[in-house]
Amino acid sequence: MKRIFILFIAISLSFSIPKNMLKKIDKEVLLVFNIASFSKEIIIIDKDVNSSLTIPFQKDNFFKILVDKDLIGYFYYGKAPSKTDEFDFLVIFDDDLIIKKIKILAYREDYGMEIGSKRWLKQFNNLSKGDQVKYQKDIKAISGATISAKSMTKAVNDLLQSLTILQNKNKL
Repeated sequence: MKRIFILFIAISLSFSIPKNMLKKIDKEVLLVFNIASFSKEIIIIDKDVNSSLTIPFQKDNFFKILVDKDLIGYFYYGKAPSKTDEFDFLVIFDDDLIIKKIKILAYREDYGMEIGSKRWLKQFNNLSKGDQVKYQKDIKAISGATISAKSMTKAVNDLLQSLTILQNKNKL
């Protein structure tokens, strides 16, 4: 009994995406791909490769999305800074690593929540590895959410650049 309890704790601690976020992530994946169910597989990036990335991948924030063992896409769960805190976001990719959707999962500030609007986030759809966008040029500014909007733009650019590096090193 003691071993089972210790194993449960080890598994729980090794997966740090909060349970309420996992529910939101699962819901978004089901909606984006219009599927009834899926499984996810953690993508683990070794330390040497991870140190060369612009946005390091943790052991539990980048996943393959599988339906009947067939790859249909990927998702990345990340955090980015806002004015005084940070927000949680989700990026869902198709199997060619093209962004299908970005969703702000948790925003913890009184101002700047506008970055969570579907209309603003749609600007990132169809970007893929190798793409880079500029805030106020390619991505529209948001009055009252400047810090968060810049931060989201940087996070997406860093993620896409890291995916390019991973693909060039045959890690995906």
